[in-house]
Amino acid sequence: MTYSRRNIAAEQQEASLKAKQLTTLCEQLHITLDPIDWQEYGMRAPIKVNGIEISDLTDLGQRDSDYILRRIQLKLFEQVALASVKARPGLTASMWSPVDIQQPQSFLSLWVITLETGERIPVTESLKNGKRIYEPYQHQGNKQEDLAKLFGPLCEGEYQVGETVTIEERDHQGSGEIVYIIPPGKKLTSRTNSSRGYHTIAGKAYTNDAASRYVVDCHDGFPHIVNQSQIAKQ
Repeated sequence: MTYSRRNIAAEQQEASLKAKQLTTLCEQLHITLDPIDWQEYGMRAPIKVNGIEISDLTDLGQRDSDYILRRIQLKLFEQVALASVKARPGLTASMWSPVDIQQPQSFLSLWVITLETGERIPVTESLKNGKRIYEPYQHQGNKQEDLAKLFGPLCEGEYQVGETVTIEERDHQGSGEIVYIIPPGKKLTSRTNSSRGYHTIAGKAYTNDAASRYVVDCHDGFPHIVNQSQIAKQ
């Protein structure tokens, strides 16, 4: 909505109401917003969490809780990932990928944030003292006992732990070592959805939902989790 000088009072009234509604909604989502300076900026007031700007009141004030939560999550995941590697100014994330892990864990969810450099940073979302907390995940390497805590018991597959393979994800190919094998998983909603159905690599065709998945260390941060159809043996 565009305001003239004649209706600044109307904007202030709307901004005050939207700020209160948004603050209350975020509290219900276990997120504490920084104070919203609607008196100074009206509906253009920036919305921040711990000093990190998410959007403005015009945007978030018109959205539902699912949209608001996801916008905040993605921004905070990105900031934690960037801070954990002391990223250069201007570097941003290119992908946000939820990891399908077994529950319960000490955190709500685990995401891999892929930076523009290709580095894959794991970040957790936890609920502590009634607040959502975002922290780097301390990946302890590729010991099977640690991977079992995340993914459950080791499974069997056509390929074996220790094999070097080529993996294909979207328009990217890479090589790495299989460090763990896990059962077929549920499809997750994310910015990194793979297509369902048939894929053919190296003359082998499998459905995504029928075969084992593989945890592959490509030495670019947190290991990749790929379907059997995305693997070709070197």
